[in-house]
Amino acid sequence: MKKLLTSALFLAFAGSAQAADDVTLQLKWVTQGQFAGYYVAAAKGYYEEEGLNVTILPGGPDVAPTQVIAGGGADVVIDWMPSALAAREKGLALVNIAQPFKSSGMMLTCLKESGVATPADFADKTLGVWFGGNEYPFLNWMNKLGLKTDGSAGGVTVLKQGFNVDPLLQKQAACISTMTYNEYWQVIDAGVKPEDLVTFKYEDEGVATLEDGLYVMEDKLKDPAFEDKMVRFVRASMKGWKYAEANGDEAAQIVIDNDATGAQTIEHQKRMVAEIGKLTAGSNGALDEADYKRTVAALMSGGSDPVITKEPEGAWTHAITDKALQ
Repeated sequence: MKKLLTSALFLAFAGSAQAADDVTLQLKWVTQGQFAGYYVAAAKGYYEEEGLNVTILPGGPDVAPTQVIAGGGADVVIDWMPSALAAREKGLALVNIAQPFKSSGMMLTCLKESGVATPADFADKTLGVWFGGNEYPFLNWMNKLGLKTDGSAGGVTVLKQGFNVDPLLQKQAACISTMTYNEYWQVIDAGVKPEDLVTFKYEDEGVATLEDGLYVMEDKLKDPAFEDKMVRFVRASMKGWKYAEANGDEAAQIVIDNDATGAQTIEHQKRMVAEIGKLTAGSNGALDEADYKRTVAALMSGGSDPVITKEPEGAWTHAITDKALQ
């Protein structure tokens, strides 16, 4: 009898151990402090506490989150809202289920010697721009300024920028795209002094759009089991984000521990996590409808070539965060 009871307990334990639900998260970029909250949630056992087995897939220059989720390679992806809404208008039914980032970290960083002191000075200059969905906020800004982006006189010449700062260092462009938490500091680390730079934050220019939201496929949300899984995922993820905000150095080390490439340094990741904390501050994970409307308005204000041509329907939901934040 004792042996049978022991076997039964073992089987019950084994069954519960196997009950964890799998979730695959596709990052927008490589393993770095930009995604600290998710790595912290995994390292601290927050996902495990929610009965989840989360696989975090790093991104890179050849990885488009929209393509990954369209092909069934992830349950949830991190993307910027301009890219997600543009994809939705083209037929990929993405839905924002949570918005950990409250503020935008995007900006243009310019060499002061190039003669750029205000946005009015962009005319007839070469500006470095990221593509792959990251170009939409920039194009919207240029449209708002009335500057053509085809290289014609009085407009700007767009240099398709790689994910480095070489065009600025080599003076191929007057300004390049940077993030407050990453590329700006690469310029500084390359030996350029802050006083030799002029920066224009999208937030300060009134053209910021939402970044780093969590997106899933709309049809998946019809499945109560999937919805429940996402509720638990968002709850654990936001717990990870708030821990990262309060414990930046520890979060940076957790990121380093998860970087299989060995390309990151602890100093850079500490600085990145600290800057990221400024962007996630003020968010409990729920999408602010005013921020959403501002983003949509910006994307539709592109004159003859807007990022999206009509206001989206069903592009976001509070169904997940309402339950996750209870």
